[in-house]
Amino acid sequence: MKNKRVQPTSQQESVWDYPRPPRLEQSESTIVVEAFGIQVARSTKTKRVLETSHPPVHYIPPEDLDMKIMIPSQRRSWCEWKGEARFYDLSFEQKTIEDAAWYYPSPVRRFAELAGHVAFYPTKMAGCWVDGEKVIPQEGDFYGGWITSKIVGPFKGAPGTLGW
Repeated sequence: MKNKRVQPTSQQESVWDYPRPPRLEQSESTIVVEAFGIQVARSTKTKRVLETSHPPVHYIPPEDLDMKIMIPSQRRSWCEWKGEARFYDLSFEQKTIEDAAWYYPSPVRRFAELAGHVAFYPTKMAGCWVDGEKVIPQEGDFYGGWITSKIVGPFKGAPGTLGW
């Protein structure tokens, strides 16, 4: 069975041990995001959202972003847990990556600490790193999770997993 839980080692986390509804936690990991051959973000003050069956999503505070290249997009979406999300395009030297990142300007009270913090789709970036390890993007791009060797699944998002 493809959705059988992988047993984590003592150095790993299983996404099947994450809660539903999701949990928000502070992270001191070094998070780096690159696009267009430049560093878009670097932070040790991120927040992780952990939800059953999904790799963590890292939200970066705006003061640790290159906001000069962040252009508000017209896209909006709705999260049943966090509220309305808005998106950013990234634009640099006449190149654009559409809807590359998202944020919650006014999240629900439970996730109020996320206000203004930005999450990036790793599939759209040149690279995203957690403590020096390049992440593997969560399949499907709907959730935008970041997979490292410290996170085990299986992960929801790939074709055929929506019914899990």
